[in-house]
Amino acid sequence: MSRADIVRAVTDLLGADQVDTDATRLRESSVDRFRKYTSVHGIYDGPIPAAVVYPTSTDQVAQLLDFAHRERVAVVPRTGGTSTEGGLETVVEDALVIDGSRMDQVLHVDAENMMATTQCGVPLQDLEDLLRAQGLTTGHSPQSKPIAQMGGLVATRSIGQFSTLYGAIEDMVVGLEAVFPRGQVTRIKNVPRRAAGPDIRHVVIGNEGALAFITEVTVKLFRWYPDNTRYFGFLLPDFAAGVALLREVVTAGYRPSVARLYSPEDARQHFPDHPMDQNLVVLTAEGPTPLVEATATAIEAMAAAVEHQSISETVIRAWFESLNWGVDKIAAEKSVMLETAHLGYTTEVSVDWSRTAELYDAVMTRIRTTFPRLADLTMLGAHSSHSYQTGTNLYFVYDYAITCEPREEIDLYHLPLNAIIVEEALRVGGSMVHHHGVGKYRTPWVQEEHGSAYYVLSGLKRVFDPHNIMNPGSVYPMDEDGRAVLTESPVS
Repeated sequence: MSRADIVRAVTDLLGADQVDTDATRLRESSVDRFRKYTSVHGIYDGPIPAAVVYPTSTDQVAQLLDFAHRERVAVVPRTGGTSTEGGLETVVEDALVIDGSRMDQVLHVDAENMMATTQCGVPLQDLEDLLRAQGLTTGHSPQSKPIAQMGGLVATRSIGQFSTLYGAIEDMVVGLEAVFPRGQVTRIKNVPRRAAGPDIRHVVIGNEGALAFITEVTVKLFRWYPDNTRYFGFLLPDFAAGVALLREVVTAGYRPSVARLYSPEDARQHFPDHPMDQNLVVLTAEGPTPLVEATATAIEAMAAAVEHQSISETVIRAWFESLNWGVDKIAAEKSVMLETAHLGYTTEVSVDWSRTAELYDAVMTRIRTTFPRLADLTMLGAHSSHSYQTGTNLYFVYDYAITCEPREEIDLYHLPLNAIIVEEALRVGGSMVHHHGVGKYRTPWVQEEHGSAYYVLSGLKRVFDPHNIMNPGSVYPMDEDGRAVLTESPVS
């Protein structure tokens, strides 16, 4: 179909007030925060979508995906728009951006069964404000909490700052509703647990819009204890010692809500007076008073067994209360980029405890010895922010002064730095991505990431989206003809 035909068709389906073809909106909707530097300069070189459409019901989403499947029109599901890995980029001409932000109703809060059901476009902050007035919480608090929306959080397998206690989004989702190509609506019912075959929630959770559009989400709830949080900060001379302290706390069975380790360079971004050679461990305990007291006692005892200096609880609390990013901080970041030609990015991966320090050292050494524009780096550091019984994540952070044309920034800085971190994580047996998603910039490694299990991932795409209309280029590599790169179908 021509661009004009696509716009006419979706206007007939939804009405003119739900179809946006404003040139500025289309350009801005062709990228996400992976291209924040070019976009702040008004550079949009990729394919521009035909329209941004705003369904207000599951039925309208179904109509759109049925149309897109029949007419082979690419779609990019978008709910919240806080993605950082290129997952929201339009890479096919005349795609449709389906924006779920107008599906913004909290449908039900079930305080007895500890569940809340929302449409995909409900802002997480709005849901949390509603729940906390009732003494409840989702326990989910990503840095993007002020602007993130429920559908996007589930689609990208997000994680929050309190994950060591409450889990990641996949641990919180009880049930959901999603629409697949051909307009097939699928509802996964809300039950505490079941053993009726594979857990099909995980076909949808983390699919990044490459298989389905999430329209409704039910998450579990927890009691909220706002006055019971304890904060701890410890300075340690060695990164490996910080890893060991995190491991000791977590594997001993304690669940601090926050468990973090910062390298000296990364810590100074948050604490300007931080010592130049000290690593920082941050831990918080929250929940019922007896549980907090037991966790706090254990944390203090484990820290006492290693060389450390303590940080004031007041300092840690003040830092944490200003950690989240909203529209104000994003606007400030844009101003800084324009004024100084300087910005920062991150790449997050995960790894077993036994190889965490090795991965940290390998990445830092490789960047410092092989990255051609090392002189432009103004900060190179890392932190661990989510820990498990079997390992942790490493969140590499790199800031740089840009000494090239804006269009060259991604190729000369971000992509090669990202590649080093991904390659080293895979080399030591870790995962190439912990929680930001594959997007469109880690797909070169997705087959190496999954190995023989890529057969399973390929099967999902082959069955549910055979024409690769769903967010082409995300999660699944794409060939020159616009087809998803999959393992060969088994011969009967």
